[in-house]
Amino acid sequence: MHVYYGQIMQLTRFTDLGLRTMMLLASGDSAGRRVTIRTVATAAGASEHHIAKAVARLVELDMVAARRGRIGGLSLTDTGRTVSVGWLVRRLEGDAEVVECVGAAPCPLLLGCRLRRALADAKEAFYRELDRHTVDDLVRNAQLPVVSLHLTTTEGITR
Repeated sequence: MHVYYGQIMQLTRFTDLGLRTMMLLASGDSAGRRVTIRTVATAAGASEHHIAKAVARLVELDMVAARRGRIGGLSLTDTGRTVSVGWLVRRLEGDAEVVECVGAAPCPLLLGCRLRRALADAKEAFYRELDRHTVDDLVRNAQLPVVSLHLTTTEGITR
């Protein structure tokens, strides 16, 4: 999560793609469809390379299972279905501060500033709200683009 001057607080593109991947996988799994990096990239409007990087991290976190080969594909693990969105965002974003106060050119206001604490509190409130939701909650009764693509079902029949 970063703050750029003149912009609102926002997630990194990596986290955005990780969340979209999880949602598209949950949607594809519920429809019994084989989902690949290519289908996720197409549905998310992203490059296969960027989706592959997000998937690699999601596999490390045990959120996604990846199978190689002709009948391979991606699917959510049981943990991936029930994980809180807040937990997932924390792992994908890392624990960086919302605004950088120290570093090569530290802020001259650092010693007496209360903004850093206020922003840290706001970040935690943001995560606490996301903790109330799971990936399954985000896709329940939703029609996401991966469902409308021509994909192969797990039984090998093209729909």
